[in-house]
Amino acid sequence: MGMEMKNYLKDDESESLYPAGILQRLDFSQSPAIFKPKISAAQPGEDWMVVRPLQRADYDKGFVQLLSQLTNVGSITRKQFDERFTSMKQAGGYYITVIEDTRTAKIIGAATLTVELKFIHNCSLRGRLEDVVVNDTYRGKQLGKLIVVTVSLLARELGCYKMSLDCKDKLVKFYETLGYKLEPGNSNAMNIRFDDPS
Repeated sequence: MGMEMKNYLKDDESESLYPAGILQRLDFSQSPAIFKPKISAAQPGEDWMVVRPLQRADYDKGFVQLLSQLTNVGSITRKQFDERFTSMKQAGGYYITVIEDTRTAKIIGAATLTVELKFIHNCSLRGRLEDVVVNDTYRGKQLGKLIVVTVSLLARELGCYKMSLDCKDKLVKFYETLGYKLEPGNSNAMNIRFDDPS
């Protein structure tokens, strides 16, 4: 484990959305994804890269700007970010995982795992994968695959019986290489939006 990762594990856990140590336990051999060269959350392949939980300080490291490459984020103030971070941490069930380029102190990749409490499957847990994004300039370095596999294995580690996601047609093949399958008769996700006047 590189010095950078050791330092991140010593960070004040109150400033991380969830305990960083859980990422070290993830067994990447349990994923059908093929990494060439082999990488994992504990060893992402470059000394300057760290995979870790979202931290309060990530507002200043470009986390919100990264999300804007994915969708409309709006103008989020530091106060709003702090309040939402605190609410997510107190509520539990939110596992936002990021990749940081420690050379620039910028967040370059992120994905969100939300965990739902269920009565079905013996009061089990269900995971949802959302908000997967990698900075445009870092694409082609297996980071999308790394962040998705990390949060998928995290869901397994947390005891989720299932992990779900919605994706665009063009991304179906990508997710299939990571072990996701379209469910027969349920291959389209439908939503109603209340923020779109059209």
